[in-house]
Amino acid sequence: MFARRTAQAKWKCSPCAVSLEIKRGEFVALMGASGSGKSTLMNILGCLDRSKTGHYVLDGADVSGLDRDQLADIRNRKIGFVFQNFNLLPRTSARENVELPLVYSAQRLTNAELRERADRVLASVGLAGREDHHPSQLSGGQQQRVAIARALINDPEVLLADEPTGNLDSRTSVEIMAIFQQLNERGITVIMVTHEPDIAAYARRNVMMRDGVILDDHVVSRRLVATTQLQNGRTRPADAPNEESQSH
Repeated sequence: MFARRTAQAKWKCSPCAVSLEIKRGEFVALMGASGSGKSTLMNILGCLDRSKTGHYVLDGADVSGLDRDQLADIRNRKIGFVFQNFNLLPRTSARENVELPLVYSAQRLTNAELRERADRVLASVGLAGREDHHPSQLSGGQQQRVAIARALINDPEVLLADEPTGNLDSRTSVEIMAIFQQLNERGITVIMVTHEPDIAAYARRNVMMRDGVILDDHVVSRRLVATTQLQNGRTRPADAPNEESQSH
């Protein structure tokens, strides 16, 4: 579906067949109310679940028939996950939370290498100096930055984010969207589930779902630019996303 080449994901969602293609380097927001199918879609894209029918092609390879261990290997090598509730281990430091995916990877790194890599990724999301802090010592926005750093530690080609701003205030939400946009500019494919139109306006493309069916799929013509909003002292708009700083 995404990655180095143009790929495609196809599967059946009763009662309709759904076909979706996401190219490498896109920033896509999956939208819809609860029960619309967006979380099911996210689980399939993240190789957390398999569709009973249809095909899912990732980076040129059909992964539909892979077993759990093979899917886990793909997740570890190609995909990073960011969740609404952060999913951090409460009794471990920010650094140790970020190191976890490397502990379970095929890479064999020394403790010094683990530490250096985790600290570098934490610094890249603005958390230099907070490596030894536990989640309870961090704000919600900082915890989400730790979660993003953890998702990036294995240099994934795809970042999947499930309601990443759901527990954050308006300004912190814009700060997280700035990180996502910067990652996307670096070439990382970003796929984000959200039910908030103003958050979806930071993506390049919006896909609207209902009852397991794609109702609408369009390029965002008036895209919000998070860094510009932050420089201007703005937080995200309360209603319609009509503060576009640049078009894509």
